Amino acid sequence: MIGLVTGALVGLFINLLIPSTFPFLDTYLFNPLGQTFLNLIKMLVVPIVFFSITLGVTGLGDPKKLGRIGLKTISFFMVTTAIAITIGLTLASIIKPGNVGEFQTEGVTFETKEAPSTAETLLNIIPANPIQAFVEGNMLQIIVFSLFIGLGITMLGKKADKLLEICEQGNELMMFLVHFVMKFAPYGTFGLIASAIGSQGLSAIKAMGLYMFVVLLTLFIHAVITYGSAIFFLGKYSPIKFFTKFAPVMVVGFSTSSSNATLPIAMETAQKELDVSESVSSFVQPLGATINMDGTAIMQGVATIFIAQVYHVDLTFMELVTVVLTAVLASIGTAGVPGVGLILLAMVLSSVNLPVAGIGLIIGIDRLLDMARTSVNIAGDATCALIVSETEKRRDLK
Repeated sequence: MIGLVTGALVGLFINLLIPSTFPFLDTYLFNPLGQTFLNLIKMLVVPIVFFSITLGVTGLGDPKKLGRIGLKTISFFMVTTAIAITIGLTLASIIKPGNVGEFQTEGVTFETKEAPSTAETLLNIIPANPIQAFVEGNMLQIIVFSLFIGLGITMLGKKADKLLEICEQGNELMMFLVHFVMKFAPYGTFGLIASAIGSQGLSAIKAMGLYMFVVLLTLFIHAVITYGSAIFFLGKYSPIKFFTKFAPVMVVGFSTSSSNATLPIAMETAQKELDVSESVSSFVQPLGATINMDGTAIMQGVATIFIAQVYHVDLTFMELVTVVLTAVLASIGTAGVPGVGLILLAMVLSSVNLPVAGIGLIIGIDRLLDMARTSVNIAGDATCALIVSETEKRRDLK
């Protein structure tokens, strides 16, 4: 928290009073601090996902239980993502951020790669070459490969005891390294926040204030009401206790803007502080970091309405439904890394014939909003893990 606040104040101070020094400080201080921390965390992500998913599957034991938990997890993620984008669309339509002030839409450009189709995404989830999936960090393919390894170890039983032991030791090693790397977190947070605030300053925040307000308000409502209700009614757990215990992880998510980078500490907190069973946490949270993008879906909903208002385009009800469906399906298989929301937004805008160039209007402050979105995404993963764990405990008691 000290790193977060100090970074924000230093970034704002430099931007307002000595902006000419920012490029030098960012190149030799802020960016190296932030990127070193991010790279240290990312270094651990692929092995952690492999070991945790494999152990999660072997811990569940019964393949039927795996199927039941998988169905609960994916259903929860799909429903909450749909709710998230619906809240965003509703609030943006009521508050109308795109109708406030004049925007320069001429010459606004944004270059993006074409997002893969849903069919292509589904076909690509099985890795033709697992080693290549590990090298490229293709999370969905790594998860599928890990599922098969875990199932194989479970089916082989005693014959694969040594392999199971290696996975357990690998997981222990990764958790030790996470503790070691997290000691650098305050300095990395300072660098990341100082760089983000220092490059944007107050001007961008003022110009896009209402758009930011709508996105942040929607994120807050979704986290408190949607997740809070789910935790209380489905998980039979106190939402206040949940958010109090999970808050430090949300701060890490805020500073890194990456669900994958926050995954190690999120899993440890869920298991030790929220009493989520290790097998459920090891399965649900890595899967959530890949397919659960509620915060990103909110941004897409609000940004679509905002850009439509700026360009004076009235979207029909069916076009709004198309936005919801496209955003929910597009979130599957998307890497949990900073800035991916803009790539998805291009796909959503194209689906309702809005100019992709409109992304240029919001790209300046997206990094700041990306931080808040990531906090909500990882809270959603932990919420799902808690609910699945508690419902499985109650089922076992029966």
